[in-house]
Amino acid sequence: MFDLQTMRDQLATTYDLAPNPDLAQDMAATYARMERVVSPMDWALHAPYVAAIQKLKKERNAVILAHNYMTPEIYHGISDVVGDSLQLAIEATRVEADVIVQCGVHFMAETSKILSPDKTVLIPDMEAGCSLAESITAEGVEEMRRRYPGAPVVTYVNTTAEVKAASDICCTSSNAAQIVSAMESDTVIMTPDQYLAQNVAKDVPHKKVVWWEGSCIVHEQYSAKDLRDFREWNPGTRLIAHPECPPDVVAEADYSGSTSGIIKYVTDEKPEKALLITECSMASNISDSLPEVDFVGPCNMCPYMKMITLEKILWSLHTMSEPVEVDPAVADKARVAVQRMIDLSQKLGV
Repeated sequence: MFDLQTMRDQLATTYDLAPNPDLAQDMAATYARMERVVSPMDWALHAPYVAAIQKLKKERNAVILAHNYMTPEIYHGISDVVGDSLQLAIEATRVEADVIVQCGVHFMAETSKILSPDKTVLIPDMEAGCSLAESITAEGVEEMRRRYPGAPVVTYVNTTAEVKAASDICCTSSNAAQIVSAMESDTVIMTPDQYLAQNVAKDVPHKKVVWWEGSCIVHEQYSAKDLRDFREWNPGTRLIAHPECPPDVVAEADYSGSTSGIIKYVTDEKPEKALLITECSMASNISDSLPEVDFVGPCNMCPYMKMITLEKILWSLHTMSEPVEVDPAVADKARVAVQRMIDLSQKLGV
């Protein structure tokens, strides 16, 4: 558990982290990427942390991989690579730095360590977990295998290393349908997201898709009635849902796709108004590059993603904590499942 006060006291002895309007002005080019969603006063608070982190990255030969659900000051201020789970998994294999700082949740840092075992992988808060990842264990995968003998297990990357190691291949929300469709068996097991599996099943009717009953605490909160009510109150708004939402929610939406798919859709379509039915930071992170789009609420926030903050990232680089380790035997098996996903995705062009 983080001792925030001790962390802050120790950082204050090394770095000048007081709000600094002059520094904020000097870093105006960085601020321009987020000024629609971050106030000038907040930027004056963030700028000293951003400057200190950028300096430390060079000293440590570190790169920062940031998921699309990070807050704007992280996403735009300090990240070297941004994207969804698949994009970050691939980039983890390409970076030449000695240190990877994973701005996301724990399973993402594990995936980076699995793919880059010789690198130091840090996560700014070891407690940043995932309700979906915690919904299944390797024993759960074996239970599904017993229920459906011979069926391949396609596991969402939002899982622990142990679960990946027990699986045949991984998937993300952006490639799940294509990977399931490519499996040779007529029956395919999907774990652990029941809603992603149900949405995929509609896209691959030639397969019998069976699933583990896990779900994401962010996306399961939305209901089809929410969307119908919002459409009535805000006619003309484009409703865009993540496939971790329940199928009736996806059916009410104008478009459904992964975080990268959502970004591409909004960038290509440029609707006048858009409601992103996913984690809150998605709209914040793309709003400045799309000033013609009015991103409207509501949204749900992931409490785990929001555990990653600028001060924790600075502390992580300052102290080289918290390093993520994966048992080599587990990592070897998990690497096979993740690499199969990457290879098949590239082969299929997804």
